[in-house]
Amino acid sequence: MRINVGVAYAGNKKQVWLKLDVPEGSSIQQVIELSGLLEQFPEIDLSNQKVGIFGKISKLDTTVKQGDRIEIYRPITADPETVERKDR
Repeated sequence: MRINVGVAYAGNKKQVWLKLDVPEGSSIQQVIELSGLLEQFPEIDLSNQKVGIFGKISKLDTTVKQGDRIEIYRPITADPETVERKDR
């Protein structure tokens, strides 16, 4: 049986959200590999970057479910405590 999931990644200049049809029982890592995002964004390093499902940090071996949105998070490049706040 197959299920439908989404994969999202926001690179520095491009954002991608893909819908995929994957085998039931697939892990987050397997879905990311099937998505082709690792080839499209060579800066993605799954050994260092966090991933999640609908904003909740998850492990790469987590099994995905029908309708899940897998997200690959970029590292934070600015320390929010030291960045100057702008008045709105």
